[in-house]
Amino acid sequence: MSTLDPKKKVERSRNLASGYSLSNLIQSEDAVSHTIEMLLDWMNKYAESQEPMELDKFFTFTAFDVVGEVLFSKQFGFLQQGVDIGNAISNSLALNAYAAIGGFLQPLNLIVANPLVTWLGIMPMGHLFNTTKKAINDREKNQEARFDIVAHWFKNLAQHPDRMKLRDIHAQATTNVGAGADTVSCALQSFVYHMIRHPTAWQRVRDEIDAARKEGCCTDRVVSFDHAQKLPYLQACIKEAIRVFSPVPMGLPRVAPKGGVTISNRSFPAGTVLSINPWVIHHSKEIWGPDADEFKPQRWLAESAAAIEKYWIPFGAGYMSCPGQNVTKIELSKITATIVRDYDIRQVDTNQEWKYKAYFTVVPHSWPCIIQKREQGAS
Repeated sequence: MSTLDPKKKVERSRNLASGYSLSNLIQSEDAVSHTIEMLLDWMNKYAESQEPMELDKFFTFTAFDVVGEVLFSKQFGFLQQGVDIGNAISNSLALNAYAAIGGFLQPLNLIVANPLVTWLGIMPMGHLFNTTKKAINDREKNQEARFDIVAHWFKNLAQHPDRMKLRDIHAQATTNVGAGADTVSCALQSFVYHMIRHPTAWQRVRDEIDAARKEGCCTDRVVSFDHAQKLPYLQACIKEAIRVFSPVPMGLPRVAPKGGVTISNRSFPAGTVLSINPWVIHHSKEIWGPDADEFKPQRWLAESAAAIEKYWIPFGAGYMSCPGQNVTKIELSKITATIVRDYDIRQVDTNQEWKYKAYFTVVPHSWPCIIQKREQGAS
């Protein structure tokens, strides 16, 4: 994702992209559903006790464990224990803070990113890299592992040792764990946070799901991706939640080529570092209209939706787009459909706004909720 050279970017994508294909990821859907069931078990416990539930933590636990399943065929164990094991998530957040500034401070980056610091694990990236490396080593010994993402990469490594190295697999897996889980957690939180503030939207999604259930769809304990992606209003709500609060608040850089480049009648000399900020684009009144800052899922069902689609860039765009976006789409569709179908959620303090810090990714926190099971739900 952070590779500036387009040729190198395309070459790396050729080595790694097959693992992210939707057809491959769907093979892990049962394992993803099992992980989501563990989240539902926690929600049921909080529904019974009526104690406030910190959805930010449990969505993050879920996102990390799903990443473990699709990458290594094994969860990290956050949902099983219900805690941040080894402060891995805290380290990931610290890494995101560093990633937001590290690229601008190259001398510092050369010091803290050297192999010795990584091996010692004294910096966030070293801890995360070592955690991921161990997961890959364990996966190679796992006789029950599926043909997961890492399996695709090892296959390509065996077939093309001249094009990629083992360290490339370690680096890409670390990127997936470090950035993939935080972004999914943020997207899930944004969906629930905004939907409970718009109860008519919540009810409309529920009605849409109930109608699908009458046709024999959306009846499994965890709604299948195939069924969830066919719910147009649900998908509109997901897209709008990510638009108004994008998980990645800073754009990845590109460099103007030799001879410079002209964009919208403005010229930039060669070597200029350029970036497009998703939050700026997603809140532009020139694009979205005077209600750009408002949560309005119906905008995605209007005739103008096709025209504004190109400005929706939570996953980036072009060759700089997020390689793992299919994982995110599967998780978001399955979890949101299941939660709206089976639960009612309200904030403990309905007037309290969530808190967050924006680094490379942004993960909200501090908005505890009360969970209520819907009696006619399936879970």
